[in-house]
Amino acid sequence: MKEGVAVLFAAPEAAFGHDVHYRYRPDPDLFYLTGFGEPEAVAVLDAERRTFALFVRPKDRAKETWEGRRSGPGGAVHDFGADAAHPIGELPRRLPDLLRRARVLHYAFGSHAEGDRIVAGILARFRREARHAHRGPVSVSDPTDLLHAMRLVKKPDEIALMQRAATIAAAAHRDAQRLAKPGLFEYQIEAAIDRRFRTMGAAGPAYPTIVASGDNATILHYTENSRRIAAGDLVLVDAGCEVEGYASDVTRTFPASGRFTRPQKRLYGVVLAAQKAAIAAVKPGAAWDAPHEAAREILLDALIEHGLLRGRREALKKKNAAQRFALHHTSHWLGLDVHDRGRYRDEAGSPRKLEPGMVLTVEPGLYVRADEKRVPKEYLGIGIRIEDDVLVTESGSRVLTEGAPK
Repeated sequence: MKEGVAVLFAAPEAAFGHDVHYRYRPDPDLFYLTGFGEPEAVAVLDAERRTFALFVRPKDRAKETWEGRRSGPGGAVHDFGADAAHPIGELPRRLPDLLRRARVLHYAFGSHAEGDRIVAGILARFRREARHAHRGPVSVSDPTDLLHAMRLVKKPDEIALMQRAATIAAAAHRDAQRLAKPGLFEYQIEAAIDRRFRTMGAAGPAYPTIVASGDNATILHYTENSRRIAAGDLVLVDAGCEVEGYASDVTRTFPASGRFTRPQKRLYGVVLAAQKAAIAAVKPGAAWDAPHEAAREILLDALIEHGLLRGRREALKKKNAAQRFALHHTSHWLGLDVHDRGRYRDEAGSPRKLEPGMVLTVEPGLYVRADEKRVPKEYLGIGIRIEDDVLVTESGSRVLTEGAPK
């Protein structure tokens, strides 16, 4: 930050029905900076004094009996290292004094409605106090670019948590492959995956688990998980878990009967070859989209070879014809969000360079929807994706999710 004061509000609780809330998930930015994971919290970080304060829910024996334990201001100092902590109800009174001496306010307007109201009110008050020696910030800066750039490069303790999440997810995928067979329902596979997550200590899924059999696998974010698996189906399982806020994200595709049909084997081999080429492209100094470019070359050649695309290769590549069947990008950042924050391009528009400590997914896929026209019928209804979590290292890369068979 160099100068000024940053203010971050915890994400509000989300309602699940009339008077019940979803299990609370901390705001990743506030959690990254403080480790504090309760709702109704505000962090105030002073760059010049190098101190931070937390405003938190006060201890309340009756509410804690109903809703769970609270750290309170004492716990915020003792357990989370805050230099000062106050009850959240004191924020409107104390926050102006914490901001008044700063020339720059680091705050992301538009992400928290109540926070916007409070901060805007304080800034308006400062503008009215024209004769005050300390009129408060003269500029407002959005801190999210800085924060998300920091979050992109993981420290060793973060990598250890991500490896743990990856190991648990790999075990869940092994369970799914052992259990799956024609006649079971997709939700039975999902149940086995969720059981493994919780049994091994994960908080639960990092995103809604996908168990897609047959042509359901051509729906990228299919989550109904309600179909009975049929003989001859491929089963696409996209499932990752969360460990202390950090996510894994893994996809495997396999035949329910244990054996591929010939068309399934062809396309699976294509996706696997594309993924191997993409992983090989992950290394320090490479463009972040180098894995995508490597995978697309292989996918394009195979789509032409197997009659899914027709025409001259140069013309097909120029118009990105492969995207008809390879619907999504090959990679995304991974961390405290499953689609982690951080820019993919620099200010000039050039792809960001990979650095040691970054973690990204590598997930090429092919999807031939059942209603596709002018393609060989043997490929209709086939969806295949293979996804791993890859850490950029000093000398290349390391696959965190190698324990999931493919």
